[in-house]
Amino acid sequence: QVQLVESGGGLQQAGGSLRLSCVASGRTFSSHTMGWFRQAPGKEREFVAAISWTGDTVSYVDSVKGRFTISRNNAKNTVFLQMNSLKPEDTAVYYCAAVLRNPRNWNTVDEYDYWGQGTQVTVSS
Repeated sequence: QVQLVESGGGLQQAGGSLRLSCVASGRTFSSHTMGWFRQAPGKEREFVAAISWTGDTVSYVDSVKGRFTISRNNAKNTVFLQMNSLKPEDTAVYYCAAVLRNPRNWNTVDEYDYWGQGTQVTVSS
């Protein structure tokens, strides 16, 4: 069992930056691929970024490439999402997710077994 707790969300102006953190419980964090998803009001939850359990492979949705960076610190059971050059369309609840080893499809909600409660990110224009 893995429990995930996100933090770092808030209100930011367009062009600004935020850093999200997700702390995982349990001793098997280093064996899990970690993902970030987001859900805006009235929309489906969508993939944002993921990092492999080994930390050597990352993936991003096209809309955040070059602006967001995912990283992990296995010693601290934490995954991060550094978000730069924020845009109003980045406004959403951001969720951290985990799945053991490597899923077949990193960008698919159903592939992930564990989810955090979400943290709100609001970007004003």
